[in-house]
Amino acid sequence: MTTTTDLLARRHRALGSGAPLFYEQPLHIVRGDGVYLYDADGRRYVDMYNNVPCVGHANPRVVEAMARQQATLNVHSRYLHETVVTFCERLAALHGPQIESVILSCSGTEANEVALRMARFATGKRGLICTDATYHGNSELVGALTRVGQQPTPNPSVRSIPFPEKYRPIVAGLSEHELCEAYLENLAIAIADLQASGEGVAAMIVCSILANEGLPDIPTGFMARAEDMVRDAGGLIIADEVQAGYARTGHWWGYEVTGFTPDIVVTGKPMGAGLPLAATAASRALVETFRAKTRYFNTYASSPLQAAVGMAVLDEIEQRDVRRNVTSVGAALKAALTQRKGTSDTIGDVRGHGLFLGVEMVDPADACTRPGPGQRRVINRLKDKGFLTSNAGAFANVVKIRPPLIFSAKPQPPHSWIAWDETIAELAG
Repeated sequence: MTTTTDLLARRHRALGSGAPLFYEQPLHIVRGDGVYLYDADGRRYVDMYNNVPCVGHANPRVVEAMARQQATLNVHSRYLHETVVTFCERLAALHGPQIESVILSCSGTEANEVALRMARFATGKRGLICTDATYHGNSELVGALTRVGQQPTPNPSVRSIPFPEKYRPIVAGLSEHELCEAYLENLAIAIADLQASGEGVAAMIVCSILANEGLPDIPTGFMARAEDMVRDAGGLIIADEVQAGYARTGHWWGYEVTGFTPDIVVTGKPMGAGLPLAATAASRALVETFRAKTRYFNTYASSPLQAAVGMAVLDEIEQRDVRRNVTSVGAALKAALTQRKGTSDTIGDVRGHGLFLGVEMVDPADACTRPGPGQRRVINRLKDKGFLTSNAGAFANVVKIRPPLIFSAKPQPPHSWIAWDETIAELAG
């Protein structure tokens, strides 16, 4: 039997050293079922991180749709196929009337790149605005938005703003309204700078719940006001819903929770529950302008296989009333975490929406300004107790809890609520 050590050595040779892995002692996962993952030794873990299998690992409806379609037909996008058309119609209809047409692709990076290029074509401008702790993908253009202040060679078309939050506000002692205004002032500076540089404002792109920023509580009104300011400057609003969408918050879209209306919406990971599938959705005018100015295509996108699996995922979410589960279980989970916060000086904050929660670990000596040093230790301890999480946030000190949407309030033994409560105690240790 191959040991984890042997497999790790082979991986370094085959993939090259440096390919990222979770945990101090990497896991050799061989099987998934529902909300559980199993390692090579047969140990079961509760998956509290992976949003790709959003309707559960090895979901029977998704598996059946994938196998049936692959056994029937799978071709590139240059043929007519009714399921592809129906899927795009159905996806667009989940938004408001401003979203009419869809460009399918295979990854969030690609879908975001399409969105950014679409905004540039539509506005005739090049300037892009993002937050200072964001992540939207890995291509040269999209990657230029990641941690802008830390880029070795800044992109002259990109400006970042401090992400809006109430836990570590940019100015202490302000009312929520005043804090909102302070963050908006930074946006006004970014807009003015892009206009003065000649780049202009093509778009502002945000994850609608600021997931990689650590799921901060956003000052009331910020998102809607920011939307107005960007549009007044001639730009468009892009909502990156790769993490926030597909019922993750209990609503179909994160922008419904944080209160703004995007011109372009990007979705990805959970759409295919493991099959590469992403989308850029916008008005027909925006999509057709993009198509007229490019020869964009993707051999593997807009395929019958993508459409069949995408439809199966939507069916699971709707027919199993997954949004109701997300709302009720997410509320119970957040309440349990918040209760622990009250008895711990290392849990600074508990935040999030639905089944996407963050626990901010802090230094007890200076909780509001200094991140805690032990978040990786916490994540590894949680793994050892059978719960898989990861970390996020501007300081990488937020324990990121993002299980499949079918996560239950009554996990199977030995992963009971008692075990979960004991695990939360580990966060306070």
